[in-house]
Amino acid sequence: IFLTTQYLEEADELADHIALLDHGHLIAEGTADDLKRLIPGGHVSLRFTDDDTLKGALTALGQGFIDPCDDDRLTLQVPSDGGVASLRDLLTRLDTAGIEPADLSVHTPDLDDVFLTLTGQPHHHHDDRDEQKQETAR
Repeated sequence: IFLTTQYLEEADELADHIALLDHGHLIAEGTADDLKRLIPGGHVSLRFTDDDTLKGALTALGQGFIDPCDDDRLTLQVPSDGGVASLRDLLTRLDTAGIEPADLSVHTPDLDDVFLTLTGQPHHHHDDRDEQKQETAR
């Protein structure tokens, strides 16, 4: 089945393979996860039960920052592409240091972020009729 859509959320949910076009040119293709890994901005959120464990994790990983949205300041965000190898490495380093997070979640950019990064312009539906109306109004 071949589906064309201007709604990237719909493509993310329904398509197994996605091709992004910009002005009729293919700019990227792959699974939604593959495309999201093309750009920076992904991270792993690690939640800890106490401040000492969080500080130990930060030391063991050597990177990351405390999530400013967490009022308890017990969530560490670590830059990551969200891939299996990256997660395995991160968890191995924590395990070696004897640290286990209470919770872990992977955050990747969405397809709108991918389109914007690859094209330098926001994704929106272009309607020639709107352009004609604006030209007529001038």
